[in-house]
Amino acid sequence: MRIVGYFPQWGIYDRHYFPRDVHASGQAAKLTHLIYAFGELDERGRCVMTEEATGDAWADYQRRFSARESVDGRGDTYTQPLAGNFNQLRKLRKRHPHLRIGISFGGWNASRYLSNAALTPESRTAFAESVISTYFDGDLPVLDGEPQGGPGVAAGIFDALDFDWEWPGSAGHDHNVVRSEDRRNFTLLLAETRRRLDMFTERTGRTVEMSAYLPADRARIEAGIEPEVFDHLDFGIVQGYDFNGDWDLTTNHASQLYTPPDDPSPDRLSVDTGVVNYLEMGVAPHQLLIGVPGFGRGWRGVPSGRNGLYQRARGIAPGRWEPGDEDYKTLAKRPGRRFRDSEYGSLWLYDGDEFWSYDDPELIRRKAAYVRELGLGGLSLWSLDNDDARGSLVRAMRG
Repeated sequence: MRIVGYFPQWGIYDRHYFPRDVHASGQAAKLTHLIYAFGELDERGRCVMTEEATGDAWADYQRRFSARESVDGRGDTYTQPLAGNFNQLRKLRKRHPHLRIGISFGGWNASRYLSNAALTPESRTAFAESVISTYFDGDLPVLDGEPQGGPGVAAGIFDALDFDWEWPGSAGHDHNVVRSEDRRNFTLLLAETRRRLDMFTERTGRTVEMSAYLPADRARIEAGIEPEVFDHLDFGIVQGYDFNGDWDLTTNHASQLYTPPDDPSPDRLSVDTGVVNYLEMGVAPHQLLIGVPGFGRGWRGVPSGRNGLYQRARGIAPGRWEPGDEDYKTLAKRPGRRFRDSEYGSLWLYDGDEFWSYDDPELIRRKAAYVRELGLGGLSLWSLDNDDARGSLVRAMRG
C-alpha cells in the first residue's frame, strides 16, 4: 500500500513542525510518499518562486535551520546554496532512501490559476516545463537579499508531482478562476505534464510519479473529472474529509466511512460514496487512495440530543489556529466523552457544549481495513503536522 503524508510549507512557523519531526516521530519510516504543499503559480499558470500571495521562497529554500532543528543535527550556514525546507527534505531522504518526495500544486488557497495553466496547449506546456525546471532539474532563482539558489541546487529531491486542484469546473475558493472547459483541460494538462515528465526520465534516468487529490461528490466529479485522467496518473486520492464543517451549523461527521441512513446533510457524503463513484467510472481499485484527516471540525452551543449529533449549534467552536478546526494531537487530549459509530465508521467528542468530529488511530485502522478489503491503493493524510509526537495517525494507516 501507498502511505502518503502531506507536509505543509507553513508548518515550520506557528506549529514548529520541521522535516526533522517527520523522522523523529517515526512517520518517515512508515510513509511511502511525502508530498510538500504547495508550489506557487503565477497568473499565467507557470511555476514561480516569490514571497508574495501563496509563495514562500524563504520557507522553501532560504531559511537557515539550526542544528537543533535539522534532520541530521547540523546547522545551516548563511551562504550555502540550498537551505530551508528543501535542504531538510534532501537530508530526510538520505536517512530514508525508500521515501518518495513530491511537490503539490493547488489546495484550497492556491488553486487560483490552475484553470489558466490548463487552458491552452501553450499554457500546458509552459506549466509542465516550469515545474520540471524548478523542482526536478532544481533550478531555483537567486532572489534579492538572500544568497540561496542557482542552477541545479535542488536537483534530486523531488520524484513525484501532485495536483490538488480544488476544484476543476466547480466552485472552490472565491478567488479561483473557473471555466466550463476545466474538465477537459484538466485531462489535457495531465497528459502534457506526463509526456514532459517522461521526456525528463529519458534525459536523466529519474522516474517521476504523478497523483491528484480528487473530489468525492458526484456533482464535482461530473463537472471536472474525466475517467481518462487515470490514464496519466499513478494514483488518485479520493477526498475523505470536509464532508461537513463550519459552512453549516448542523453538527455532523466530517469524515465518516459510510453514510448513515438518517444523515440529514444534503450531500450525504462519505469515504465509501466517493470511492464507489470512481469505481463506477471504471477506475481500477489499486489506483485509488483514500484521504484521512489529521484535524477535526467543531461546533459550539450544541444541544445534548443524540449526544450532540445532528443538532443545530449556536456557532462554530474556537480552534487554536482557526475557528472550527483543530489538530488531532490537541483533540486527543481534550476533555469530554467520545462516541463511536462502529457500524458506519465515525467518531465524535461532545462535552455538553462543543461537538468535534475527527479521526483517531482506531478509526483510521478501520479505514485501512476498508482499503485492503476493496483492494485499494492506500491512504493519504492531510497533514503530517496535525499528528502527535509519536506519529500515531501515520502508524495507524499501516493497519
